[in-house]
Amino acid sequence: MPVIKYKPVTKGRRISSVQDFSDITRSEPEKSLIRSRKQFAGRTGGKITVRHQGGGAKRYLRAVDFLRDKFDIPARVDSIEYDPNRGARISLLIYKDGEKRYMLMPQGLKIGDIVLSSRNAAEINPGNRLPLEKLPLGVLVHDVELEPGQGGRLAHGAGSSIQLMAVEGPYATLKLSSSEVRHVSKDCMATIGAVSNPDWRLVRWGKAGRMRWRGIKPTVRGKAMNPVDHPHGGGEGKHPIGMKYAKTRWGKHALGVKTRRKNRKSERFILQRRKTKEST
Repeated sequence: MPVIKYKPVTKGRRISSVQDFSDITRSEPEKSLIRSRKQFAGRTGGKITVRHQGGGAKRYLRAVDFLRDKFDIPARVDSIEYDPNRGARISLLIYKDGEKRYMLMPQGLKIGDIVLSSRNAAEINPGNRLPLEKLPLGVLVHDVELEPGQGGRLAHGAGSSIQLMAVEGPYATLKLSSSEVRHVSKDCMATIGAVSNPDWRLVRWGKAGRMRWRGIKPTVRGKAMNPVDHPHGGGEGKHPIGMKYAKTRWGKHALGVKTRRKNRKSERFILQRRKTKEST
């Protein structure tokens, strides 16, 4: 799904681009599968815990089925829909028993296709869901569980995928799009194919107003602040930050710092760390 660039009749339009919505087949969501989304504007108990959030267009949450626990019941892809809460497209499934559910749409899936979730066997087609031990090596998957029965946790973003490298003993070896290699249980379920809308990352928003529609407020540079507001603040005119490394507003490292706890229980499952600026 490519992006579209319009004739630059305004300054904001000159550098901006938009998604191509030609793949969308339904404009209104299924009413039984949406719920209202309360906006917190980055606040917890009235205090700002995440900066630069607030406002934006009103959105409804789509109840996307990450568990896919209706096993061995075929479902037909009824529509391809836009979800304002994610970059990927979602598909409306109608099961043989009449139940409707949303799922993340993989690349290559079309209207009228039949998808199946099974613990035993199913064709290796986009949208089908199987345990990792039932999949051929090298296949691309998404919406992968970290623990059996937990529901999909990995590779939800537009265009993302995970490669199945090996199945040995009780574990399957996965290579994530971040280049991290890790173990998960071979009984974990995964959906075949890569997530749809890979060109989402190429969209250029062009102007501050489009970001405000998304609920994202402007970000002020630390060096543009006063010394009381930020470690980089102060000075006359244009000036460097004057420190050995970039800091956050609270004086902590801002770039290239590892944020994962070292004593996590899942640490032993990670075979190779993702590449960072420090490692390259």
